[in-house]
Amino acid sequence: MTIKEFDMTETIAVVGATGIQGGGLVRAILADPARRFAVRAITRNPNGAAAQKLADAGAEVVAADLDDEDSLRKAFDGVYGAYVVTNYFAERTEAEVAARSAADMELEQAGNAARAARDADVRHVIWSTLEDTRPHFGDTDRVPTLDDGRYKVPHFDAKSEADDLFRQAGVPTTFLRTTFYYENLVDSLGPARDADGHLVLTLPMGDSPINAIAVEDIGRTALGIFGRGEEFIGRTVAIAGQALTGAELAATMSDVLGEPVTYAPHDWDAFRSFGFEGAAEFGNMFQYYAENHEQFTRDRDLDLVRELNPQLQSFREWFTEHHTELAR
Repeated sequence: MTIKEFDMTETIAVVGATGIQGGGLVRAILADPARRFAVRAITRNPNGAAAQKLADAGAEVVAADLDDEDSLRKAFDGVYGAYVVTNYFAERTEAEVAARSAADMELEQAGNAARAARDADVRHVIWSTLEDTRPHFGDTDRVPTLDDGRYKVPHFDAKSEADDLFRQAGVPTTFLRTTFYYENLVDSLGPARDADGHLVLTLPMGDSPINAIAVEDIGRTALGIFGRGEEFIGRTVAIAGQALTGAELAATMSDVLGEPVTYAPHDWDAFRSFGFEGAAEFGNMFQYYAENHEQFTRDRDLDLVRELNPQLQSFREWFTEHHTELAR
């Protein structure tokens, strides 16, 4: 498959351009040696330091808000494509939390983006989505049902529900299913020292592999999809960088760090009981990842992901570069 020839005036609008996924795509477009697209970075705060950094790098920075459909319509005007991602975990005021759940926020924002893209005649939208976990868990109560009895893993299930909003709007859409970030493994879910000073990885995956990816590779893969023109419109593309067990992750960390990392996973019920905000949801998520790992892995064609993104990183490659970010 040859890469589609693009006019240099064709622009990709990136929602959440100063965030994790959106920022990765903006950087991928700007670093693309083929210069296939220009990029319009959409942010609520165009005067902020992050937005100004993107402007200095060559992005067109435009103000818009996912809660304001009209602002999105204006921001999408004249672009070829748009990358749409919502942030279930965005900081919200008490009043905002009282007004609607995070899942309802995502559904409303996705609907706003879909209608705005339709009205602006955007020719290709990539919607960053996730699987619906409810078919796997069924009607059983072996994991708690959350968000007023609607969802098992709200930040997965609501995004999956929002897929239909793009279909109903008639927007030419690729549904990009992402997964767990490598970055989580040097952050809140990375190995920590036990009482004896030894590094221990407690990722609640049992013996099952987890599919994970570097955030930068999400952006580069999205750019690869845009670069193939209409080929992936109407299709779901599920991505990952590598599937590794907790023991394999710990072994890689040990090699790179030069000291032992032990894998001693929490079980799901223990994780749900920890009491921090979102503990039940994340416990459900890890149980879904572990129990459904065979299907989740089959759905991710890593040969296709490498074709779209030849720079796709293994965990070892990524961790070798980023291990100094681990708090240890």
